[in-house]
Amino acid sequence: MSGNISENPGVAAAGPGDPGIRRVLSSIPVGGLTPFTTIDFPGRLAGVFYLQGCAWRCRYCYNSELWPFPPDGIRVPPEKILRFLESRRGHLDGIVFSGGEPTAHADVGEWMRAVAASGFATGLHTNGMFPGRLKEVLPLCAWVGMDIKAPFEKYEKITGVPGSGEPCRRSLEILIASGIPFECRTTVHPDLLSETEIVSLAGRIRQMGVTEYHLQIFRPDACPDKDLRGSPRALADITANLRTTLSQMFPIFTVRS
Repeated sequence: MSGNISENPGVAAAGPGDPGIRRVLSSIPVGGLTPFTTIDFPGRLAGVFYLQGCAWRCRYCYNSELWPFPPDGIRVPPEKILRFLESRRGHLDGIVFSGGEPTAHADVGEWMRAVAASGFATGLHTNGMFPGRLKEVLPLCAWVGMDIKAPFEKYEKITGVPGSGEPCRRSLEILIASGIPFECRTTVHPDLLSETEIVSLAGRIRQMGVTEYHLQIFRPDACPDKDLRGSPRALADITANLRTTLSQMFPIFTVRS
């Protein structure tokens, strides 16, 4: 399934200059922008919109400047977004909605539809905190990357929000059932997740139907938690034993720095 407008019923071809599309695009609370990437939207040359706002406070987050919601968050000027999209038509294949958390916004579907109508496939990075809204926007997505932070019953240790693992579990079920290409990834800090917990989590999501899984090495440079940054195990590598175990569990598995 593709987010390209030619394959999306109900998405009419237009462009950033169309008054209706322009109005919607101007309302997107983009807090940061990557103009070109080959790794954030598999198989496509893409730009990334980092939407401002997230209700979770993940201890290892490296985008914590995106936590505040508008009007408190720093926002890229709307005209810059419009100029960017117009200049990239025919040069980029897609736009990834990342964050913060894109599905924290009730209008995210309208924004994605406007971007698709401007000629771009749409991808999504999500933590799954809003399963109902995720289900609504999945028909607009060509691909989804979903963060799986921990065994679902242990999410609070990372997010700081009681019960936060349950909506993520439901979101993963919805994503798997959709048939849309996706990957799952887990950021690893030894003070938050043991190897035993990682293997247990991996086995659980494999049973649910996940076939592509990635571990992401903790990045201390922008982490807001001084205890995690200062931990003697902060830069610990993924052991060979864990790499071997997980590579045998998933058809696609990598460790990302």
